[in-house]
Amino acid sequence: MNLTIFPWMIAVPLGASPLVYLAGRLFRPSWVRGLALFALLLSWIPFVLIFTGQGMQLSFNVETIGLQADGISLLLAAVTLALGTVVVLFSGPYMAGEVGEEKYYAMLLAMIGFMIGLGCAKDLFNFWMWFEAMAVSSYLLVAFYREVPASLEAGVKYLVQSAVGSVFVLLGIALVLGNTGSLDMDEIRSATGTLPQSGLALAGAFFVIGFGVKVALVPLHTWLPDAHSQAPSGISAMLSGVVIEAGLIAMLRALSTLGILSVSWGMLFLGFGTLNMLFGNLMALQQTQVKRMLAYSSLSHIGYMLLGIGFALSDGQQAGAQGAAFHLFNHMLMKGLAFLAAGAFMFALFHQNQVQRSLEVKDLAGAARKYPLAALTFSIALLALGGLPPLAGFMSKWQIFVAGFQSGNGWLMGLVIFAALNSVLSLAYYAPVVNMMYRQKMGDAIEQGKSIPLAMNISLVLLALSIVVIGLWPSLMNWLTEPAGQAILSAFGQ
Repeated sequence: MNLTIFPWMIAVPLGASPLVYLAGRLFRPSWVRGLALFALLLSWIPFVLIFTGQGMQLSFNVETIGLQADGISLLLAAVTLALGTVVVLFSGPYMAGEVGEEKYYAMLLAMIGFMIGLGCAKDLFNFWMWFEAMAVSSYLLVAFYREVPASLEAGVKYLVQSAVGSVFVLLGIALVLGNTGSLDMDEIRSATGTLPQSGLALAGAFFVIGFGVKVALVPLHTWLPDAHSQAPSGISAMLSGVVIEAGLIAMLRALSTLGILSVSWGMLFLGFGTLNMLFGNLMALQQTQVKRMLAYSSLSHIGYMLLGIGFALSDGQQAGAQGAAFHLFNHMLMKGLAFLAAGAFMFALFHQNQVQRSLEVKDLAGAARKYPLAALTFSIALLALGGLPPLAGFMSKWQIFVAGFQSGNGWLMGLVIFAALNSVLSLAYYAPVVNMMYRQKMGDAIEQGKSIPLAMNISLVLLALSIVVIGLWPSLMNWLTEPAGQAILSAFGQ
C-alpha cells in the first residue's frame, strides 16, 4: 500500500495557524499555547512515519503544485519542527499577557509550515511562493513589538532588504524560464547541458544575491543583527537556528537546477564561507549586547556550512556535504539554546521587573549563583558554538575539517586551518560571557531578578542535553545527515 504522508508536515501547522488565531480572539488567549504545541506534536507523526513506515510515497502533486521529500527537505523539516516545538514551549510564560499573543503563535505556526513547504517544492514558481510566504511571516514576527521604535526599525530594514532579495530571485526565475521554457526543477536540470551558459550564469548570480540576503552572506547581512536582537527571544532563536538555514537550502535548490556552469559553485561557496567566518567573528568581538553578539556569530557558522558544501562540490566527496548538514542541525540546537537562555535571563531580569532594554554581557555578572541551571545551559551553548569537545559543535566542525584534509588539495587544507583558527578566535567572545556568569559577586541586575519559569527551564534542558548527547555519540545523527549529504551532491550532478 502506497501512502502519501509527508505533506501533513506542512498541512498541520498551516491549518492550525488560523485556528490558533481564532481561539485566541474568541476564547481565552491562554488556550493558544496548548493548541500551538499540540499542532506541532501532531506534525511530528508524518515525519516519524517516513523513516519507520514502508511503501511511503515521497512525491505529491495537486494541479500545478508539486512537492517532493528527499534528504534535504527532511533535514529542513527536522530542524524546523525540533526548534519550533521547543520555542512554543518556551514562549508560554515569555509571551503570556502580551498584546497580540494569538498572532504570535499563529504566525509562528505559519512560518514553520512555509519553511517545510519551501524544502519540498519541485518547481521554481511554487518554490518562490513558499519563500515569499516564509519571508512575510518572519517579518511580522520580527516587528512584533510594534510600540518599540527599535523593533519597527529592525522590521522595516528586514522587510526592505528581503523584498529586494525577492526581486532578484524572481528575475533569476524569469531568466531560467526564458532559457529553458520550464519551471520544473528536474526538467530544467536535464535541459541546461545543451543551453548557452551566459543566461544561466546570470540567473545564478541573481539567485546568489536574492537568497544571499536571507542567508546573511556578507555583505548582504546588514538586516541580521537588528532583527535578531529586537525580535522576541523565541523568534530570535528561529531566525538564527532555522530561517537563515532555510535560506541556504533554498539557494542550494535554485543553483542546483542550473547544472554545471563555467562558474564553480564550490569555489563560490568557499569564498563566501571564508568571508563570513572572518567578518562574523570580528564583528561579534566588538559587541556588548548578548543578542547582537549571538547574531553576528551566526554569520561565522553559516561560513562553516558553506565551507563543507564547498569542499563537497570542489572534490566530489560526500563527507563535506554531510558535515555541512550535520553542522546545520547542530547550529539549530546550539544557537536556539543560546538565544532562549538569553531570553530566559531577559525575562527574569527585565520583563518581570517591567524594564525594557537589551541584555548586556555585564548584566550576567554572578548569574550562576542565582540561576545555576540557566547559566549552565547557556555555557553549554556558548562552548559548543566555540567548538569545544566533546560537544556537538566540535563534532560537526571536525567532520567538515576532515573532509577538507581528505581532499589532498593544498588550498582546501589551508582553508581548514583558517577555519580552525576562526573557531579558536570565536572563544574570545564566548568565553568572557561564561566567565562573567561564574563570577563570585552578583551584579545589581542579577540580585533584583525574579525566578525563571519551569517551562523555560525545561526548554533549555532539552536543548542542552541534545547538544551533549550528540557530541558524545555523533553517529546518532547519521540517519538524517547522510541522506542530506547525498541529496546535495546528487542535486549538483555529482
